[in-house]
Amino acid sequence: MAEPLFEQLQKLQREFHGYPPVEKWNPDLCGDMDMVIKHDGRWIHEGTEIKRHTLVKLFASILKREGDEYFLVTPVEKLRILVEDVPFVATQVARNPNSDAQTLLFTTNVGDVIALDEDRNWHLKEFGAPQQLIPYLEVRGGLQARVSRDVFYQLVDWAQEANHGPSDTGKLFVRSAGKDFLLGSYN
Repeated sequence: MAEPLFEQLQKLQREFHGYPPVEKWNPDLCGDMDMVIKHDGRWIHEGTEIKRHTLVKLFASILKREGDEYFLVTPVEKLRILVEDVPFVATQVARNPNSDAQTLLFTTNVGDVIALDEDRNWHLKEFGAPQQLIPYLEVRGGLQARVSRDVFYQLVDWAQEANHGPSDTGKLFVRSAGKDFLLGSYN
């Protein structure tokens, strides 16, 4: 039997109807907007945190990345915003431990549900003070989420040492969608 969170996330994935086609919108740059997505996932507009989650979700739905810059876009406007690290934080993870083809489902701070597979650009990157290697994954269109501390510890609990060869000695992996994803090293 699947855990309840996993079942809820699967249901949300099935019911999701998509995002605006921001990748097709290429209006001229209108300027910079005084908006910052903080490293902890908070959205700040003109120095004040946006507390209405529905408004944050709306802005997140029209977020676009071009190179190292981020923009809020509509068919006729394009405003540059600042992102301190990446725009999203993976705040939950669930799995179906009784499935042979286990897939990990991540939820972001804005409600995206992402199945970890080979298309998610899973990678480790230094973050925090002191610097530690933390997993990141792609949410959509080059927009990434950093795995939160709570989620990371849950993954460590599920991790195993893979036996792909001597180069994997001392490394932990999580398994999802039939593939092993590096979580980190230990010594």
